[in-house]
Amino acid sequence: MYDTIIIGSGPAGIAAAIFAARRAMKALLLSKNIGGQVTWATEIENYPGFKNISSFELIERWNDHITSLGIDIKSEEVATIEKKEDYFLISTSDGNKNQYLAKTVIVTMGLSHRLLNVPGEAEFTGKGVSYCANCDGPFFKNKTVTVIGGGNCALDAAEVMAKMASKVYLITRDAKLHGFENLINEIKSKDNIEIIYNGNTKEIKGENKVSSLIVINSETNEEKEIKTDGIFIEIGQIARTDLVKNIVKIDEQNQIVVNAECQTSLPGLFAAGDITNVPFKQITIAIGQGTIAALSAYKFLQPK
Repeated sequence: MYDTIIIGSGPAGIAAAIFAARRAMKALLLSKNIGGQVTWATEIENYPGFKNISSFELIERWNDHITSLGIDIKSEEVATIEKKEDYFLISTSDGNKNQYLAKTVIVTMGLSHRLLNVPGEAEFTGKGVSYCANCDGPFFKNKTVTVIGGGNCALDAAEVMAKMASKVYLITRDAKLHGFENLINEIKSKDNIEIIYNGNTKEIKGENKVSSLIVINSETNEEKEIKTDGIFIEIGQIARTDLVKNIVKIDEQNQIVVNAECQTSLPGLFAAGDITNVPFKQITIAIGQGTIAALSAYKFLQPK
């Protein structure tokens, strides 16, 4: 029986694990990879103490920190969370489908990529379709790629790929780009980036791998086929609340509703980071919430 089980190991999960250890709680961290959404980035800017730091180095520091504290860490995917009388039953979907018991649970699973939901997307995922330019960009060096999206995520991806690919198409559904002004100016200054406005992706085509995509102009209804070696879908993220949406209160954005102590509507179940209804999604905020969640879980376990 664990005092707490932390699900997810992004900034919120790492902070929760550290502060659970500081309170001498018997804690288990369940996650397939250390770092969470930070693994999607190349560099992190304005993290306190660092003007900029590579995501790899930051994650490595986090890993060293939690390992040094002797926290129980298991690389397993959580399948279900069940509330029993006075404890939680956590089941995983890996290997032997293990089960773990905990007095409290801290959910920090962050966000997942939003899908286009067009023909060919699922078929070619991993075969030219990607959701992480920083992860898969090097596979497309000196090739033609397409980035779909018009916000900061898409702009970041296009800027990253412009350094590696020979040609980058940036397709946005709107008549303009939406993002930080300096980033938009940077994108527009790149000779190898071509912006396609009012573009709706209809289909992704190929045989064994991606070869093209069909785009329809929303104003003229003109249909165009774009030859491309890779497609990066960067249309935002959604909260990963499937595990808990039937046991805690969820808002209209599919986020877990928490109070100032990161307590959900279910006593003993806490949540922290981007998966919650916190209005700003930042690493430093996730770390703060992870800290609060661990301290609140500790408080919850104290004799009343």
